[in-house]
Amino acid sequence: MKTAVDKVNKGKGRTVNARFAVMCAHYLFDPDFCNVASGWEKGIVEKNVQDSRRRIWLDAQDRQFHSFEELNAWLGQRCRALWSELPHPQYSGLSVAEVLELERAEMMPMPAPFDGYVERAARVSSTCLVSMGRNRYSVPCEYAGKWLSCRLYPTRIEVVADDVLIASHARLLDRDQVNYDWQHYIPLIERKPGALRNGAPFADLPEPLRQLKHGLTRHAGGDRIMAQVLVAVPVAGLDAVLVAVELVLEAGTLSAEHILNVVARLTATEPPPSVETHLQLKEAPVANTARYDRLRGSVEEIRHA
Repeated sequence: MKTAVDKVNKGKGRTVNARFAVMCAHYLFDPDFCNVASGWEKGIVEKNVQDSRRRIWLDAQDRQFHSFEELNAWLGQRCRALWSELPHPQYSGLSVAEVLELERAEMMPMPAPFDGYVERAARVSSTCLVSMGRNRYSVPCEYAGKWLSCRLYPTRIEVVADDVLIASHARLLDRDQVNYDWQHYIPLIERKPGALRNGAPFADLPEPLRQLKHGLTRHAGGDRIMAQVLVAVPVAGLDAVLVAVELVLEAGTLSAEHILNVVARLTATEPPPSVETHLQLKEAPVANTARYDRLRGSVEEIRHA
């Protein structure tokens, strides 16, 4: 099992994979490996798994699944339902589900699910891409030239810098593909607006931004106007900017000032409610102008007039 063992040593000695060792510590169990090429040592387990697979996949042939998530959810439900159907191999007259309920009182509560990923280091290229599994994924442009940690999951890949998540992509299954996130390149187009014209990261902009970009191609300085709009995304949020762009496109006035004005109105917070009570003085001040004479001191003033 290459996902658990890096090297097979003499006898039952094994050099365990680092992530597998972390999982063992997380769930508090010690691995017990079979001898090399000795499959009969776990024959009962293999036979039970083989029989369960046949039962489950016969039912799966009559169904259609649109995603792996839907398939995994159905498999989980079907496996749990199978516990009630299968007799326990050691306790006759009881099913696997019934024995499980009896044993729950003696079991420790399950910890939080283990974060099972494969971690690899990768260096960010000058085009803000990391290579992983013969594919490339974008990261924020301020990390160009740095080494980052890539965490590979079955369906996604996450890029981490100093234990902070900076990028997340759907995992590409083919080869020589590139997965861009155009928001990673916003600081770059702020300095070089011309990169918007033919830049590959901006080929998949949301539809309102794509329409705005097409409309600004006929305007002088359209690249700079588009860059000013995109710079507002990290501050105001993508949803607010998209709504503002749609309103501006309907009005027909394509200007950065107009769009940013709409964004400011959409993201403006409500003022605090007015105080309903009025302040009331317990002791009203007394008008006594004679007290200011004490500031003059005891020395008699000299009149000059």
